[in-house]
Order: sequence, then C-alpha cells, then structure tokens
Amino acid sequence: MKSISNFHTHTELCHHAKGHPVDYVNQAMKEGCSALGFSDHCPYPEDFFDCWPEIRMTTKEASEYSEWIKEAKKNAAFPIYQGYECEWEESFAGWYDELKANFGADYLVLGPHWVTDGSSHIYISDVESPSLLNKYIDQTIEGMRSGHFAFLAHPDLFMAGHKEWDAQAKACSQAILDAASDLDLPIEINGLGTTKTPNNTKRGMRYTYPFVEFWEMASLSNVRVICNSDAHNPQDVIINAWRARDFASRFGIVPLELPDLRRRFFAAISGTAASPYSYAG
Repeated sequence: MKSISNFHTHTELCHHAKGHPVDYVNQAMKEGCSALGFSDHCPYPEDFFDCWPEIRMTTKEASEYSEWIKEAKKNAAFPIYQGYECEWEESFAGWYDELKANFGADYLVLGPHWVTDGSSHIYISDVESPSLLNKYIDQTIEGMRSGHFAFLAHPDLFMAGHKEWDAQAKACSQAILDAASDLDLPIEINGLGTTKTPNNTKRGMRYTYPFVEFWEMASLSNVRVICNSDAHNPQDVIINAWRARDFASRFGIVPLELPDLRRRFFAAISGTAASPYSYAG
C-alpha cells in the first residue's frame, strides 16, 4: 500500500468538522500515510472580536488541541505535526510568533478566507467588487511575504466570489504565482474542493477550487506545489489528498514529497520574534 502525506487536517474544535485527532490518525493508518499534520483554524486573542469565533477554537481550547494531538501520536505509525491555519492580519504579526512559541505549533498555514476592509472582515465568496478582490490578493501576498507560513492553502479560493475566468482572475492568479515563485513558498492543491459541486461557468463546469485555469498557469511556472486533503471528517483524511494528487496529474504537476516538506516546514518555523502577547500554552 502506497503512503501519502497530508498537512491540512481539521478537528471538531473548529466547530464545522468532525472527530478528534486520534480518529484521523486511525483512518490514515488504515489507508497509508507517511506524515500527518493537523492545521485547525487558529485561535486569536480574546480582544479580537471580529474573528469568526464560530469556526475556530478559543485560546483556552488550544491546550486541549495540543493534548489531543499528543495522545494521537502515541500509537501513530508515522510522524504527527501540530499546526494552525491562519488568516493574515499585519497587526497580529506577533501573534503568529506566539502560536509557535506557546501554543505548540510545528508549522503555520496561510489560509486567507477574508479581506480586511476597515474594521470588517469580508468572506471571500462575498467579495464582488474588483477593488476589494485586488485588496484580498495584496493582503494574501503580504502574508506570504511575512515569513510565518509553511505554505499557502487554496490559493485559488478567490474564485469563490469571482467565479468567471477573465482578465482580473488571470492577473490575480499571476500575482500569486509570481509571489510564490519569488518566495519559493509552496501553494496547495486542495482536495476538499474536488468534493464540492462544480459551478457552471462560461468555460464549462469548474470547481470553485482547485480552479482549472489557475492550475494551468501554475503548471507553466516554477512554483512548488503541495497536495493536501483539507479533511473535515476522518474518512476524508487520505482520500482527499489522493484527489488533490489526481488533479495535479492532469497538468503534469509533481507535488512535493515528505523529505522536502520537512525541510521547508521547519525552516518556516525556525526563530521567533518577541511577542507583545502574554498568553502561555
């Protein structure tokens, strides 16, 4: 049985997924896994009220997350890593250091779901304004350049609001690909997206993500690609990662394998700056 790695896995602590880490580990052992990373949506400081608390753990629950992962490691036949999926907020640069230093993070994932507009955080599927979409792309690239993150999850998620492939979609894609190439930051083909109902676009049926035209462009660039499951249910932890790899093969994309991923992940988390936050894990 061939093994596969997956570094995008959620748990019930995010309130929209099922299962404990041990459930995902047990399923992964059945199906063949070389390494498994948990990346539940990160907590934010309690005074940050506009952080969508309904889809993430609290800082108090983060210790439970760490304990669950430690327990899951006991009988695992492969390495287990603890991570968090984060949105980028420049004002919280120190908070990402805190997640690494005091909240058990082996790695952080940049998963941009919102665009910051003043004091509001607008979900990307609700972004229809071209100027707001450009702002989302700029914000994403700023996060990529921050040096905090091991890879960029679902880099084509902006198509959730844009939907049609046009000049702006191509320009946004090129900006992300150029940044990923310049920074040598891997971008993710997200297996969860291949389980969702495709949209009927002017170019035919398309997943919102992974979006075909985006990955056609990616295949012509020198960006590095990671394939993950984005599992929200234990039964999907490995099969969605294979779905991502099947999608990659359509474009001749060869995803990163575990040895290179290990080097990149631990390079991404080496060194932490002083944090203004006082939380302790």
